[in-house]
Amino acid sequence: MRLNGSPKRFLLSIKILLLLISLLTAFGLILLTLRQVEPSDDSAFPIKLEEIQDSGAISSENFQDLRNLSSRKELDGKNMAAAKTCATVEEMGEVFAGYGTWKESLRIRKLIQNHFEINGASRIRSLPPEQFCKHGFVIGKASEAGFGNEMYKILTAAALSIMLNRSLIIGKTRGRYPFGDYISYSNLSFTLKEVKHLWKQNGCMTKYGRDLVVRIDDFQKPSHTNILCSNWRKWKQPVIWLQNTTDAVGAQFFLKNIHTEMRNAASELFGKPELLGSRPNVFGELMRVLISPSQSIEEAVKSVLTDDMDPVISLHMRMLMNRPVRAVQAALSCTRKAMQNIQQVSRPKVILVSDTPSFIKAIKPSVGEFAEVLHFDYELFQGNVSSERQNLGFRVKDWGPAPRWVAFVDFFLASRAKYAVISGAHRRVGTTYAQLVASLAAARNLAENSSGSTKFSFFSSFQSNLLTDGLRNQIGWGHAWNRFAGPLSCHGQADQCALTPLLPPAWWDGIWQSPIPRDIRRLEAYGVRLSSLGTIDEQHLQSFCDLRKSMVTKVSISAM
Repeated sequence: MRLNGSPKRFLLSIKILLLLISLLTAFGLILLTLRQVEPSDDSAFPIKLEEIQDSGAISSENFQDLRNLSSRKELDGKNMAAAKTCATVEEMGEVFAGYGTWKESLRIRKLIQNHFEINGASRIRSLPPEQFCKHGFVIGKASEAGFGNEMYKILTAAALSIMLNRSLIIGKTRGRYPFGDYISYSNLSFTLKEVKHLWKQNGCMTKYGRDLVVRIDDFQKPSHTNILCSNWRKWKQPVIWLQNTTDAVGAQFFLKNIHTEMRNAASELFGKPELLGSRPNVFGELMRVLISPSQSIEEAVKSVLTDDMDPVISLHMRMLMNRPVRAVQAALSCTRKAMQNIQQVSRPKVILVSDTPSFIKAIKPSVGEFAEVLHFDYELFQGNVSSERQNLGFRVKDWGPAPRWVAFVDFFLASRAKYAVISGAHRRVGTTYAQLVASLAAARNLAENSSGSTKFSFFSSFQSNLLTDGLRNQIGWGHAWNRFAGPLSCHGQADQCALTPLLPPAWWDGIWQSPIPRDIRRLEAYGVRLSSLGTIDEQHLQSFCDLRKSMVTKVSISAM
């Protein structure tokens, strides 16, 4: 039989018919779905747990944990059908209330001690020439910019030296250690000058043909870094330098390295990323053995603690020259909460630290109603710490108007807290500075015979206006709550005083962790494909690493 019309017109008619059938089918499915889904009173994140599980975005084990967490909430009959699918900051922090962190921290303390007994400078410098020339090093170099960011560079190098079983070098600039006027470094590490001298003295180049070169990897250049795709334990270069690790995240990227050997080395140090409640205080334990206040800074600290009694709580507020009333009220409430479980004298000591002196004046009278307030006032200090009297003008809003050295007095003073450190802020809570204060204080208060238990806590104080969109505005990898800032964070929260991790997570494996779109896009450049709940497409990462060309950047030690 012959068809009327051209074949092209007939085929076009068929395509149009198929398109109409598809559209009608899709519309019908939408109507069916709308009829089946009951409305939820949880407007912050109206997604059912079953839908999350069916999507494959969360493992069956984590799904069960999420269901268990939801079942503990007091839900009325109408909400039982739609289990809780977002959390407040305080609810997110509940996982950090156990003793797992302290048990793990004692384990890491022993690991660090054993590492430096084997790879510390005193043993390595005495090795026979042949053994010394086969040995490897990791270097950490820092400028004298923001203390928190720069100290993390040194601490990341120390952590990497443990993962790679190498010795630590702390680089000097023009013959000076980073912040060398304010910080004393232990004798566990080398200087680059000493390594050069020993390399030549042992004839590593002339006798064994091993040139002293440095392999450089830049964490902040996703197209160049090998942090996820290479087995660093097999690198042959004498010195390794991982650059631009300005927070707790960089070193923890090795937890997702495609090589089992590297993942195991990272997990031994940092713990399993999905077990948020039992991850060690790695950076606090490293600071405990690597740094101490210089003599002049220690004298300034003692000028505040005149009776040699350590404070109970330290309150650090990053205000950026602001003094909002809500921040004051939230911080006061959080301080009272932190004191509830402390059996102390009626007026415990509270240290106040802030980049904004006017904020100290605003909150001091209120704290003084229930505690003895201590604060370092550099204008009244008679000692001689530094010839510097004023801060750099262009950083006043960032660092405050006080001279630079005051931040180091505040740091070591606040880290003397025996029971709690509280972090509050005008915008972003849990900065790198506050993290390091809390982690050093926690390490100082963890006794060897404590069997993993301690009463020390790290709190974050949030005023309600910071949580209008949940934790969404806690952007920046250096902030403690960034990995909780995605869609699982409830909107419109009241003031929060939340337990906070001493080791800020670098990934999103735990319950209530979810990424913001900005971080999903940023991780894509590293070859990591994240779901909206933070799960990783491991096959995609493996394919990315298989296809990319390994970048090797080497420089002679003489160029440093």
